[in-house]
Amino acid sequence: MAWPALAAQRFCVFDFLGTTGDAYSMSKDYALAMQRYNVDVELKAYSNEAVATEDFRTGNCDAFIATAFRTRQFNPVAASIDSMGATTIVRNGKIDMPATYDVLRKLIQTYSTASPLVTKLMVQGDYEVGGIVPIGPAYPFVNDRRINSVEALAGKRIAAFDYDKAQAVMIQRIGAQPVSADVTNLHTKFNNGLVDMIAVPTLAYKPLELQKGLGTKGGVGRFPIMIVTYQVVFKRSKFPEGFGEWSRAYWLSQFDRVLQLIRTGDASIPPSAWVEISPEDAYKYTLMLRDARIQLAQQGLYDKRGLKVIKRIRCHVNSADPECATKSEEEWK
Repeated sequence: MAWPALAAQRFCVFDFLGTTGDAYSMSKDYALAMQRYNVDVELKAYSNEAVATEDFRTGNCDAFIATAFRTRQFNPVAASIDSMGATTIVRNGKIDMPATYDVLRKLIQTYSTASPLVTKLMVQGDYEVGGIVPIGPAYPFVNDRRINSVEALAGKRIAAFDYDKAQAVMIQRIGAQPVSADVTNLHTKFNNGLVDMIAVPTLAYKPLELQKGLGTKGGVGRFPIMIVTYQVVFKRSKFPEGFGEWSRAYWLSQFDRVLQLIRTGDASIPPSAWVEISPEDAYKYTLMLRDARIQLAQQGLYDKRGLKVIKRIRCHVNSADPECATKSEEEWK
């Protein structure tokens, strides 16, 4: 279907590495793909996520791409994907990453379906989610391998985003000390010894030189605290009808491409740096994150509708999990 051509729409893209990063590179392919719908995308790279978010909010951008920590204010349902432990599957005491990615894929597929119900979830006022792109599990990077349990984190300094209140609440729950940080400076705080732990995807390891923070004593815990995503949000009044569906479908088609980038990031971590988590601890931490997630939703820090959808998909992938026999997260409206 042909649509009348529109003036160029400015997409503001957050990427640590500016125009040389993976997010910006994928956005260039996206801009080309959107031309088939007569949507002319003009990309602008930002290395500061806060500035990109503010430029979108104030109208200097018609759409923007940033982490769900920043896009949550425009659509909390989609941003629920990044809730702690929400997509993680544990089987026989072990983290099942293929199944975890299967949950993620099915969730993004669900939100890319062309249906009035999905549109209702992806739209909030004039804002609509135009795509969800995983950038990998956030693993705990610690400056001392002896910090290998929740108990060992007591009193330790952990980077927490001011704009994601759930992080500070969770850190305080385990008796640790939240230290204010944002996406652009948490690595420098870790590398300079100002915090004892950060949680980031492995894609950040080489670009942010996190080996400096790990030093000779640090390590990376093989337990995904959450899956971090980039999300596209646009102003509906600036785009033709149906653009959200086209855009979400495009980013869904990039899932396997992104998964390969994530695996490359995982492979960049030296094998000796990984810290294995015992089956007992893996199960215990999963339950702990589930309880925290439910409490945070009750406090209004996580979106109940989003978590309800995710639980249904988790139980579709792993119906044997004991949580699937409970009504937790299911009774929310």
